[in-house]
Amino acid sequence: MTLELPFETTRFEYVGPPEIREGVAGEKGVHIENVSDLENFLAERQPSELDEPFTYVVNESGLLLLAPRRSEHVECSGGSPVLAAGEIGFSRDADDRRWEARYVSNQSNGYCPDVESWVVVARVLDLAGIVHGMGFTHPINFRKCSYCGNWNLVKEEVFVCALCDRELSVEVDNRRL
Repeated sequence: MTLELPFETTRFEYVGPPEIREGVAGEKGVHIENVSDLENFLAERQPSELDEPFTYVVNESGLLLLAPRRSEHVECSGGSPVLAAGEIGFSRDADDRRWEARYVSNQSNGYCPDVESWVVVARVLDLAGIVHGMGFTHPINFRKCSYCGNWNLVKEEVFVCALCDRELSVEVDNRRL
């Protein structure tokens, strides 16, 4: 399946530590194309895992891939660029009839996806029949320092590099490949 979007989207290359990417040997994420795939994935998890979010990526073909939370996003994707990445948690809706994504973030220090990647996440969840909110539960802003090249997670709207203490751009980085 290839995800068709009515707009151009950003592909995010892996920007994390090279030694993590070097250890990747194939895609470790489980493909989730429908509710049945999600239920099978969740049934294979330990009960303690169900209370925390999972690692997810949306690969270049538009497939949602899930892995246990402590998995690296680059392992989940097999080292390939992604359209979205972060953490996601699921629960049944109030009537216990449908699955919903109760927690969704773009927190991936390996890919540093921007908040605009939400539209891709929403689309794959819609196609899979999984209910979701109107945006990331916990959106995260990443910025690359133009001076030292370090990727930074921006906290409390403080746009300062954690390594060199220089000012970061408030503009979203345009990383179209």
